[in-house]
Amino acid sequence: MADSSSSLASPISPPDTSRSLKQVIWLALPIMAGMASQSLMNIVDALFVGQLGEMSLAAVGVGAYLNFMATALIMGISSSVQAMVARRRGQGRLDALAAPLGKGLLLSLVVGLSLTLLFWLLAPTLVAMMLSDPESQRIAGEYLQIRVLGISLVAANFAYRGYWNGRGRSLIYLRTLIIYHSLNVLLTWLLVFGHWGLPALGVAGAAWGTTLALLFGTLLYSAQTVRPALKQGLLNRGNAGGSLVDLLRLAVPHSLQQFFFAMGIATLFWIIAQIGLREVAIAHVLVNLALFLILPAVGIGMASTTLVSQSLGAGRPEQARRFGWQVVGLAMVLLGTFALPMLLVPEWVLGFFLHTPEAVAMGVTPLRMTSVAVVLDAVGIVLAQALLGAGANRTVLKVSISLQWGLLLPLAWLLGPGLGGSLTAVWSVQLLFRCLNSAVFATIWQRGHWQHIKV
Repeated sequence: MADSSSSLASPISPPDTSRSLKQVIWLALPIMAGMASQSLMNIVDALFVGQLGEMSLAAVGVGAYLNFMATALIMGISSSVQAMVARRRGQGRLDALAAPLGKGLLLSLVVGLSLTLLFWLLAPTLVAMMLSDPESQRIAGEYLQIRVLGISLVAANFAYRGYWNGRGRSLIYLRTLIIYHSLNVLLTWLLVFGHWGLPALGVAGAAWGTTLALLFGTLLYSAQTVRPALKQGLLNRGNAGGSLVDLLRLAVPHSLQQFFFAMGIATLFWIIAQIGLREVAIAHVLVNLALFLILPAVGIGMASTTLVSQSLGAGRPEQARRFGWQVVGLAMVLLGTFALPMLLVPEWVLGFFLHTPEAVAMGVTPLRMTSVAVVLDAVGIVLAQALLGAGANRTVLKVSISLQWGLLLPLAWLLGPGLGGSLTAVWSVQLLFRCLNSAVFATIWQRGHWQHIKV
């Protein structure tokens, strides 16, 4: 489970351009597979909860994205730990590789527990702002309060993921994720429906299944990581390998970007809820499918985070720039391939989650739009991740917030409830948003100002 000492005997030189795609693919495949496990887990949850009815599915959708809003505030821990570990590796500072992890775990505990208390208390109010039906409010509120109990666990897992991916050992991340996600599916099946003599908890069972699986995942990560990390400065209290301030400087902008993105999704659900409860259930399915579709771009982008940071640490900025463009092309091809079923046979795909002909028919056109939008978004996803590897976290924050809150959400409200439009009208705004998002990140990447940022 741990690395042998020989694997840490010398720094890893950044790969030559001719080998860059191979490096990206081999590093990205475990990340992509691990994230596929995450999205498949969410899809399986939707399959289970969907059998309880459209109200339960809509309530879980709202609760899940409010929970996403809470956990988004600690997502920057992963990318910041990964960027710092990869930069130290490129510099050959192997005795300080785990120092960012130690500081990341400290942040996970302090910030995670604070967020748990805050969102547990605010859960009824937040849910009431999103849903008008009392029963759906009750279901969503209970689901959210259970899920936020695991925020510190999510944060710790983010820190571990950043450490292993920064070292180029993404297979550790994959192995751990698959194990505890498999447990999650089993626990959810048992607790939602009451199998093997356990009580049938319904929607609450899905929340408890996820939270208990997260606890197991954190313990599993710790068992694989603590021993080798102790030899690499895990408990270092000084600034070797990067100070806590350095970690916060990288983590806060990315966490804020993810928070505003998550809050944007929650706001989008509020907008859709003004149209109808059925539309909320359909949107929950569409978002989960979209998250599954973008996995190749996110996985490859996370791989480029490591390679870009290593290249900059070794003083090769032009090589880092070439990595970004090569990875974009690969991501677009993969996303286009994966999106074909949603584009060509949307009724068949939606039929797994929605159990009335009216709901399926309503979701066909938005799903087709989703399949096109995610391919366009490949450029933005990959280059945003690469910019995080370069330390340009503030730039990513500014672009993401301005486009989402200045364009996507106002137009979605206007074309939806504002003008009496449908779910399709709201979803059409996604196409414009994805195009502009990718164009802006492509321009930033090509200009190359990120090459001079110190991490």
